[in-house]
Amino acid sequence: MSTHKKHLTRRRLLAASALGVAGTGAAVAAGTGLLSSASAAGFGHTDDGSHIVINTGASLVFKVSKKTGDLASLVYRGKEYEGYGGKHSHVESGLGSATVTVKRSGSTILVKAVHGAITQWYAARSGQNNVYLWTDKADDSFTATRFIVRLKPGMFPNTGPDSWIEASDKVIEAGDVWKRSDGTTHSKHYSGKRTIDYDHIGFTTGSVGLWLVRSNHEKASGGPFYRSLLRHSNDLGAGLYEILHYNQSQTEPERYGLQGPYVLAFTDGGAPSSSLSHDRLDTSWVDGLGITGWVGRAGRGKVAGVGLKGMDAAYAYTVGFASADAQYWAKAASGSGAFSCKGMLPGTYTMTVFKGELAVHTREVKVTAGGTTTLNSVTVTGDPSTAKTLWRLGDWDGTPGEFKNAELMTRAHPSDGRAAKWTGNVTIGDGGEAASFPAYLWKDVNDGVLVYFRLTAAQAAAAHTLRIGVTNAFLNGRPRVTVNDWVSAVPAAPRQPSTRSLTTGSYRGNNHTFTFSVPKSAWRTNTSQYNVLKINIVSGSSGSAFLSPGTSFDCIDLLA
Repeated sequence: MSTHKKHLTRRRLLAASALGVAGTGAAVAAGTGLLSSASAAGFGHTDDGSHIVINTGASLVFKVSKKTGDLASLVYRGKEYEGYGGKHSHVESGLGSATVTVKRSGSTILVKAVHGAITQWYAARSGQNNVYLWTDKADDSFTATRFIVRLKPGMFPNTGPDSWIEASDKVIEAGDVWKRSDGTTHSKHYSGKRTIDYDHIGFTTGSVGLWLVRSNHEKASGGPFYRSLLRHSNDLGAGLYEILHYNQSQTEPERYGLQGPYVLAFTDGGAPSSSLSHDRLDTSWVDGLGITGWVGRAGRGKVAGVGLKGMDAAYAYTVGFASADAQYWAKAASGSGAFSCKGMLPGTYTMTVFKGELAVHTREVKVTAGGTTTLNSVTVTGDPSTAKTLWRLGDWDGTPGEFKNAELMTRAHPSDGRAAKWTGNVTIGDGGEAASFPAYLWKDVNDGVLVYFRLTAAQAAAAHTLRIGVTNAFLNGRPRVTVNDWVSAVPAAPRQPSTRSLTTGSYRGNNHTFTFSVPKSAWRTNTSQYNVLKINIVSGSSGSAFLSPGTSFDCIDLLA
């Protein structure tokens, strides 16, 4: 049994992302990947000496290497799509060697590849242009969990923020961020999507589509708002990813166990059938296959909530469930806040209500196999927006969305030519203040941003609390404030991801609020004068430019 650690961080995969992310229930243009059994006359498997060769009885024939367990061939309508750079499609960075077996159970063919702590499963269903996949990981002998589908160059259009041209684009950071001559930046990191935002990713020519339909991510990590690699495309090849644990901007410990199915689906150009989505997929056929760790519908439970009280109608609410063993989430209905989360493994979970991406309420819930845990109306108790303020920049929603350049940063590098200047101060009362305030602040880029504001005589006669909410940080970057001549103490660094984040498309870390008690002696006594708030980044670490210590903002306000 191998315990060799295989690292995903800073790997150059000769590709990175090119986005074809679509939401739940996208319309199918011409072919769903689900075919009738009447077309499955050729269904079966053979052994060519090096591979198990599976004919789905539709338009897809695929091979699994008997030596490595790699998915070594994907032939659709007679054309090979799989492989680039001498590498095939596989779990992790490839197992290197594996014990591979195959069996047929009626209309299903199942391949099992085992190497140490990893077991990878592939299944074909008669008459379908799909490959069903599961990954079972028992421990941390591999440092990340992902499956990458490697595709030959030139099979699909090379477009999107997660695509680049290796022959002409210039590497500007860590070997995986590229800049084009027009000033735009590209990377495998720039999907622009959170896990909750997509059900499938892929590519299409208009006449052929290849998609990866994600699993429910119950054994993944990072929660509903996690951003990770989804796909990439360049002149040397393309790839699709099912990322279950990745250290980049990660906020949670890794979970272990069986994850899946996720589905690789060919179509006639349209999106995959919505019946393949994790929340709609009929998996009753899996129950008798003997997949280790598989828990069918009968062994799972459900949580149903009557509703949420105290919601802000301007925001979407999500209800998340997390334990050391599993994670789930459900969208709350607008207006009532009702929610339902099904297919959960039995256990005790921390339930978190999110306003946008900000946790505003938590409690414990217990889930039992075959049962429904019903919750009465839950009252939101932790929304910081309810506090009375003298002024506020942005809003408390767990994102920097109201601030300058925020939207661009999920699909581009901060140096991108489309970004507005990161420097610039704001004056409260001028209008559009939040849109002028930078979403991110770095010690070596735009440190010392100023906020000007006036107070009335009554307001200046009292001490006030200044709150600064952040969503993420790099190198323990955190705000220290100066108000006129008063300087705050250096705050302690909260727990944040240890990897690059602000330059790799994710503002998502651990939301944290810094509070500064500003004494009345700090204020200007002349009400016609502006008070000046200066925000500096402090850190015990050093770096340069956009890799210097920094942080991303959620909201800044001065309490009444």
